[in-house]
Amino acid sequence: MSNAPLTSGDQFGVSVDVEHHGAATVLRVAGELDLLTTPTFTQACEQELGKRPPVLVIDLTGVTFLASVGMSAIVSAHEAAGERTKVRVVAGTRDTLRPIRVTGLDKLLSVYSSLPEALEALADPES
Repeated sequence: MSNAPLTSGDQFGVSVDVEHHGAATVLRVAGELDLLTTPTFTQACEQELGKRPPVLVIDLTGVTFLASVGMSAIVSAHEAAGERTKVRVVAGTRDTLRPIRVTGLDKLLSVYSSLPEALEALADPES
């Protein structure tokens, strides 16, 4: 067991960092998204969506486990965004892409294999 102090919002092994890339707000999520950690992620989504960014990118590249409650939180963010914010999900690893595909969420969400790909799509007015 490590004696390293836990960072704020990281008490159960998840971190959510906020970055800004032009018109896009990026939430970089790392760790496990499960029953204990998803509230941290949900709070970050709600906070950033409250600012009404044109695009919210949820980057799951650093996620090592994506439980159904985590996927539900992503869907909730997508629904809360409504018409004012486009939500994009980066899920390029087996740990994240497989559950999204198995559940059919890739049909509902805009899913990209990398952050650069998701940000590149900003130039496309149809995306």
